[in-house]
Amino acid sequence: MIQVSGLNQYYRQSHILRDLELRAEPGRCTCVMGRNGVGKTTLLKCIMGLLPVRTGRILLGDRDISRLSPEARARSGIGYVPQGREIFPELTVEENLRVPLSSRADRARQIPDTVYQLFPVLKEMRRRRGGDLSGGQQQQLAVARALVLDPRLLILDEPGEGIQPNIVRQIGDVIRQLNDEMGLSVLLVEQKLPFARRVAHDFHIMEKGSIVAHGPIDALTDELVREHLSV
Repeated sequence: MIQVSGLNQYYRQSHILRDLELRAEPGRCTCVMGRNGVGKTTLLKCIMGLLPVRTGRILLGDRDISRLSPEARARSGIGYVPQGREIFPELTVEENLRVPLSSRADRARQIPDTVYQLFPVLKEMRRRRGGDLSGGQQQQLAVARALVLDPRLLILDEPGEGIQPNIVRQIGDVIRQLNDEMGLSVLLVEQKLPFARRVAHDFHIMEKGSIVAHGPIDALTDELVREHLSV
């Protein structure tokens, strides 16, 4: 579904991503893990086109999207939920959900029913401003907004950060439902091991801008956790 090959990215004189290789399989949840500052969010922003890359290729299916704009990548089928949510606080829930409709490949103009089925609270609160929602509700809105695009690949940057445990569980349930029932591919950055073990099929561990270990989630051993993830 998404394949990253030989990716290099710099910030001024700092070499952030180093010949990075990553593959996320169709219909599965792939979790990128690593300590703070190893380049996880930078990787996601490069895949989405929000940061430039010096060298390397990014394939979505068979299509090279390495030089496409973020808008073109969204139209190609990538939904992105950034760290910190970045909803529009002055717009209502419904208005937030309508924003991505212009980027849908099929030019649909109605919010898909599945979005409200996955997050019923958003239908109840569709007239409320996004800024009036709780942190957990805003996170649900951010995920729902990405799903409005009807993406082939959903990218999530630490969706459980700073929100209440029951909402984290619900988002985990939605991710598994998207995988198991809808065949949607998910690329996830997550630091919470229990959440990652629950929702992910595969893992990639980053260190100093490169992937140093990967495999099925059952192969994420305590030894790997101690070596690359413990603080």
